[in-house]
Formats: sequence, C-alpha cells, structure tokens
Amino acid sequence: MGGRIIAMVSEAEGITLGGAFEHPDSPAVGKDATALAGLPESGITVADNLDEVIDQGDVLIDFTFHEATVKHARIASQAGKPMVIGTTGFTKGELEKISELARDFPVVLAPNMSVGVNLLYKLVETAAKVLGEDYDIEIVEAHHRMKKDAPSGTALQLGRVAAAALGRDFDTVAVYERYGNIGERSKEEIGIQTVRAGDIVGEHTVLFGGIGERIELVHKASSRDTFAKGAVRAAKWIVGQPPGLYDMQDVLGLKD
Repeated sequence: MGGRIIAMVSEAEGITLGGAFEHPDSPAVGKDATALAGLPESGITVADNLDEVIDQGDVLIDFTFHEATVKHARIASQAGKPMVIGTTGFTKGELEKISELARDFPVVLAPNMSVGVNLLYKLVETAAKVLGEDYDIEIVEAHHRMKKDAPSGTALQLGRVAAAALGRDFDTVAVYERYGNIGERSKEEIGIQTVRAGDIVGEHTVLFGGIGERIELVHKASSRDTFAKGAVRAAKWIVGQPPGLYDMQDVLGLKD
C-alpha cells in the first residue's frame, strides 16, 4: 500500500511526497522511496520512524498496524499534523484512544478508502431502511491469504451501517461463523463470513434475503490503487479542517 500511495501521490495534482517511513526492520529503510514504488528516484529515503519525517509534510497517511497507528496518531497530534488512517484491526480501546486524540487535530479514519466501497455503505444504509425487518442480512468478504485481521474492517463497517439503519446493536446481533446444529436463524442477526485465498485484493457482498427474492450489493476491487487514490483524496481534503474524527463519507460529501 505504501508503494501504491506514493505512486498515486505522484499522479495527483496539489500534493507531493514529503517523506516516508517504515518499521525499523524493513528492508526498505534507507532506500529511495519513489524508486521502491517503481518511479524515478526522488532523493527521499525511507526513514525507520515517524519522528524523523513528521516535519517534512503537511499531512500523514498511515497504512501500518493497529498498535503502531495509535503511536503515530499521538505523534501527529503533538506535531499538529492532520492524519489519514487506513489501518484496520483496531481494538475498541485503540479506537477510543484515536477518537480522544482527534479532539486536538483532524483525523480521517476509514476501514476502506475506496470511493466505491464508501458509496456501497450508503447503498446498504438505504436498502436496509427500505427493506426493513423482513429481509435477512448476510455479509461475505474475501481477501488475499496474507491479510492478518478477520473479518475485514470493511465487512464490519458494512454490518454496523446495516444495523444502525435498522436500530439494532451490531455487537449484539453480529454472527461471525456457523457450524453444526445451530438451529433456526434469528430474525435480527447479521451474518459475516470470511474467505482467505490466493491474491484476492478485496471483495464484499451484502445479501438481503427475503421470501421469494434476494438483493445483493457487491463491490470487487481489482487493484490496490482504488484504496490509494481514496487515501490521497482524503489527504487533500483533511488539510485545513477543524479538529475532529472524520470518515470517507465526510470526504465524499455523502452524509445527510
């Protein structure tokens, strides 16, 4: 993702690469950041920590690991640098900490930066409200074999959107796997199933199953560039915004 973000920054107007950093053990440390992304060398070398580069730009884009992201958010807050977070797998406590930090600086936090996925959130909300209680909701997500967290942050957000539209508590009604003699499906539950295989970039299906018909809303990503482009769009938007926690719905103007 870092490489694709650098590539998309190079193509976008109004934004340039100021610096880049990686985990200290990464083989990318010390190498030219743009060359690693398949672009001509820029002279910007990959640092081994955020502190070293935080003053080299106006906004931080973070696609790292949930524990590291919280530390990076604290550094960005202290430096007064807006932040775009595409990391997933946060614990409830980590999300609360980021929300607390966002009182002092602007943050875009989204489990999926894709414009198409964020439109899907809106479509799911609308469908759930229109279809109501008579349709069962199931979510199926598929990703590559290397993805560490499951279900995906996008699948969880889709579930939260559907639950909120129906006035349900997502944490109470979510069902993550089914096996054996589980009995009849409850009317309120929202099922989330996970697939991990090969090099699947990302696929999400939200199924509304009624009696006599079903409706499926599907998003399939064929390239990580869609996430990188969304992150760059969010980075351009967040600069100059007041402190607070935002999401891609804010960036895209999709909120009512």
